[in-house]
Amino acid sequence: MKKALIIIFGVLIADQVLKLWIKSTMAIGDEIEITSWFVLEFVENRGMAFGLEIFGKLFLSVFRVLAVIGIAWWLRNLTRQKAPGVVIVSVALIFAGALGNIIDSAFYGLLFGDSNGQIAEFMPEGGGYAPFLYGNVVDMLHFPIASWYWPDWVPFVGGTYQRFFSAIFNIADTSISVGVLLLIIYQRKAFPKDPIKKEDEETQENPFEPTETVIANA
Repeated sequence: MKKALIIIFGVLIADQVLKLWIKSTMAIGDEIEITSWFVLEFVENRGMAFGLEIFGKLFLSVFRVLAVIGIAWWLRNLTRQKAPGVVIVSVALIFAGALGNIIDSAFYGLLFGDSNGQIAEFMPEGGGYAPFLYGNVVDMLHFPIASWYWPDWVPFVGGTYQRFFSAIFNIADTSISVGVLLLIIYQRKAFPKDPIKKEDEETQENPFEPTETVIANA
């Protein structure tokens, strides 16, 4: 459990420190070029990954809260059952990332003013830009590794500008992605077969295998 707590607090601190710094020093659309392929670009995400807004904001926020509660319960069971370390690390990363984005949605709208065209004011007199659970998630990590124009002869996209990659995300998103990737790689450890079921399957595969018998001496 100690390892999981270290991961959770480490991700949360790094995620929130960077978000608070971005929110309090930059307006939406501002950029800081670290290298030609790494840029801090401030955007706010109202929906899920890549800005998708399938359902209403309140529904999305409540869903996130319920999901985090479920992940916390899963992580607690894994630690009690002494699951493999890589599984606990994976779930801890997912939990930390999900919680980090919930903090934005729940509190940033209350604590900050609008960031459009200006640096947001902290605790403005008239209140923040959104009520509880209606805040936006702060994103800033952008890796424009390459860009090009598609040749005119390419169907559908010919002549258009393309940048790889265009997604802008945050540390919490990265934590979730790494955790999910680890679960996929180590899915056999994360989701082991039931030992009883496995034993039954082996018996079915070898129905004619002789069994040992004990013969009592007369």
